[in-house]
Amino acid sequence: MNDVKGTAALTDTLSFRLGTLGAIVSARFAAAVEAYGVKPKHVGLMAVLSSGTPASQQELAATMDVAPSLVVALADQLESLGAIERVRDPDDRRRQKLSLTGHGQALLADCTQAARALDAELTASLAGVDRAALHRALATLAGEAGLPR
Repeated sequence: MNDVKGTAALTDTLSFRLGTLGAIVSARFAAAVEAYGVKPKHVGLMAVLSSGTPASQQELAATMDVAPSLVVALADQLESLGAIERVRDPDDRRRQKLSLTGHGQALLADCTQAARALDAELTASLAGVDRAALHRALATLAGEAGLPR
């Protein structure tokens, strides 16, 4: 589609399409995980913690590129759900390290399953080869942006 000046229309740009689809997918993912009493940022924090290595709230804020106060608020909520635990760092008693509990691991697994179901819905009209190509392309773009591939 071209506009009156003969240049590609905004709606034909990758930026517009990814941004619009991102907003739609974000809203659908938020609705899916809300059933588990969490929001996408909670899931993101649990995903970072899923490596199994306890991390301080400060380290998590840097990894997630968010304000430390947000990590504290998210951690408070996840702790109240029994999904994470805070333990004083024996090397620095001023710091608390966070780790997933068994319940947190199960909760993250449920949220991952919800994401996979959403993935299947979103890509249902794509052939297997196209679905795989989309996955590879997005992994490349994510890696270039410093996100997990």
